[in-house]
Amino acid sequence: MNRTYNSVGLLSRLFFYMLVLSMLFVWAFSLSAAESPVEKTLSNGLKVILLENHKAPLITFQVWYRVGSRNEEWGKTGLSHMLEHMMFKGTEKIGPGQFSKIVEENGGDENAFTSTDYTAYFENIGTDRIEVPIRLEADRMQGLLLREDEFKVERSVVMEERRLRTEDEAKALLREGVEATAFQVQPYHWPVIGWMEDIEGFTLNDLRRHYDTFYRPSNAFIVVVGDFNKKTLFPLIEKAFGAIKGVPAPRQDRMREQLQKGERRIVVKKEAQLGAITKAYHVQTIMDDDSYSLDLIQTLLSSGESSRLYRKLVQEQQLALSVDTDNHSMSKDPNLFTISADIMPGKTAEEVETALTAEIERLQQEPVGERELEKAKNQIEASLMFMRDSLFNQAMILAEYEIVASWKDLDNYIPRIRKVSSQDVMAAARKYLVPDNCTTGVLVPLPVKEGKDIDSGSSGGEHTIR
Repeated sequence: MNRTYNSVGLLSRLFFYMLVLSMLFVWAFSLSAAESPVEKTLSNGLKVILLENHKAPLITFQVWYRVGSRNEEWGKTGLSHMLEHMMFKGTEKIGPGQFSKIVEENGGDENAFTSTDYTAYFENIGTDRIEVPIRLEADRMQGLLLREDEFKVERSVVMEERRLRTEDEAKALLREGVEATAFQVQPYHWPVIGWMEDIEGFTLNDLRRHYDTFYRPSNAFIVVVGDFNKKTLFPLIEKAFGAIKGVPAPRQDRMREQLQKGERRIVVKKEAQLGAITKAYHVQTIMDDDSYSLDLIQTLLSSGESSRLYRKLVQEQQLALSVDTDNHSMSKDPNLFTISADIMPGKTAEEVETALTAEIERLQQEPVGERELEKAKNQIEASLMFMRDSLFNQAMILAEYEIVASWKDLDNYIPRIRKVSSQDVMAAARKYLVPDNCTTGVLVPLPVKEGKDIDSGSSGGEHTIR
C-alpha cells in the first residue's frame, strides 16, 4: 500500500516538474524574441510603454484610461461602463459602428473592458497594419461624438446586459451583495455595470462630463507589445496623439473603507440549481508585503485538485462541487480576499462554512510544510510564465501593474513570492482571515420555474458586447 502511494506521489511530482520545465522552455523562447519594455511620456502627459517581441508578425495595441467604477459617484454608478459602449459610436471622422468594421477589414480584432479601476481598449492586428489602431484610437481620444439617439439605444442595451448578466444570475447577485455589504463607503460598494436605477437615469450630459473629465492624455497610457521597432513606432504614436491638448489629470483619491469591527452577513434568495457561499475578507493591495503571503494562501487553498480546500470539501467530505479563492490585490484601493464554494445537493451552507473555517484555522495554527510551500511558489511562478507567453497577456500584465503602481514593479513579483516563509503565511492568515474582518454571503436556491434556463454567473469585469 505504501509503495503504491509513494509511486503515485513520485509520478505526480515528476509530471508537475515536467510541466514547469515545459513552461520555462516556452517562457525562454518568448524572452529570446522579446526585449525589455521601454517607457516614454509625450508632452501632453500621455505615457507610452513599448515591448518588442518578434516571435510573430503581430502586435497588440492597448489604450488604458485611469477611470473605472471607483471614479463614479452615488447615483451615477455605471457611467464608465456606459461610456465604454459609446466609444464605438463614432467621431467626426468615423461613423457609428465603423471603428470595428475598419479593424476587421484590416484583419484584426478589437474589444474593450471596464473594471473598478480602469477602462481599456485594444486591437490585435498584423504588424503591417499598425497605423490603423494608432489612427483610430487617437481620433476617439479627442473627437468622440455623443448623439442622443445612439445614447438612448445603447442605454437600453446596457440595461439588458445588466438583466442578463446580474439580475438573472444567482451567483452574480450573491457577489454583488457581498461587495455592497463589505464596502460601506468606498466606491467598490457598487458594481462595475452600475445599479439599474442609475443606468436608467443616465443623461447624455452625464456621459459628456465623464468623457471630458477622464478621457485625456494625462489620465491614460498606451501599451504596445509585438513585432515592431520602437525607434520607428514611437514617432508614429507621438505624431497621432501628441497633437491632443494636454490638461492636468483628474484627482484619483477616493474615500477609504474604515476598519471593519464585526462580521457581516447577507442572504440572497434566487432561482438556482445550487446553493453557494462566499466569505470575503478585507486585504491590502499588491503594494503591501502581506499581499504576497495572501497570494500563496490562495494557491495553497484552491489551486488544483491537490489543494487543501479541493481535497477536503470536494473529494473527502463531498460538501461542495467546487471551491475557489481570489486575492484581489491588483487594485487601486484595498480590496477583498474571497473564498467561494458551490454547495453539493443535500448539504447545507452551515456544513460548508464549518469546513472552510476549519481549513482557515489550520493555516493560522499550523506552519505550512516546506514542500507544500515550495510547490505553491512553483505553481505561481509557472502560472505567471505561462500567462506571459501571449502578446496580449504581456501587455495586460504590464498595464495592470501600471494602474496600481508602475509596470516596473512586475519584475519584483516572483522574488518577493520566493521570500515568503511559512511564518509569513501563518501571520497573514491570523491578521486578515478572521471573523471580525469577514463578510459572509449565502445563496439560498429557490425552485427553478419550468422551462427557465439558469446559468452559473458572470465575470467580474464588464466587456463591451456589440
